[in-house]
Amino acid sequence: MDIYRTGLILAGGFFVLFANIKTLKNYTKAIYNKEKPQAILVLGGDIEREHIGIYIARKLSLPLVISSGSNPEHAEWLIEKAEILKSHVTLDYAANDTLTNFTSLVDKFSSKKFNHILVVTSEDHLPRAKIVGSIISGSQGIRLTTIPVSCKNQCIKESFQKKAFDLVRAIFWVATRKDLKVFFEKKFQENFYNNFNKLFKITSIFLDPTLS
Repeated sequence: MDIYRTGLILAGGFFVLFANIKTLKNYTKAIYNKEKPQAILVLGGDIEREHIGIYIARKLSLPLVISSGSNPEHAEWLIEKAEILKSHVTLDYAANDTLTNFTSLVDKFSSKKFNHILVVTSEDHLPRAKIVGSIISGSQGIRLTTIPVSCKNQCIKESFQKKAFDLVRAIFWVATRKDLKVFFEKKFQENFYNNFNKLFKITSIFLDPTLS
């Protein structure tokens, strides 16, 4: 079972036990949403993502949001070159990682009544972005459809620990509206990612002693 399906099952199980009915209804709404895409979200990190996002936005005539992409001057140059109206583009720089790509924007999308968003990111980043984005956006009833951008020989395979780490953070954020990483590091003054990796390794060895 891949990390995406595992994440949705864990998130669903968690909210069945602890979340309110509205959140569960929102997830159901997102899963069965058949509406056409209403906006495009490009996750920063690779300039090629912006090229593809801008191309799709122009082709489909949809609003474009670029989350922590290239510097404003370069992004605006790309947009002007593509002859897209600036009023149809939002350059947002609030995010500093995959989780905050979604948490910094989900309320804005919800306030605009967006129910279906196209997410553009690199193919090696897509699995983690898909599960994190689905948990965060799904809590507001927003469906995500991902569009992979080829990274060719520059692809970097992400570890299961990294995906699991952000999956846990996403579930915690929906339940508390807080980032577990920031919460942990403020409270204990320790690096949460390193501690999470240690816990993950210990748990893995306990379940499979051959890994020790």
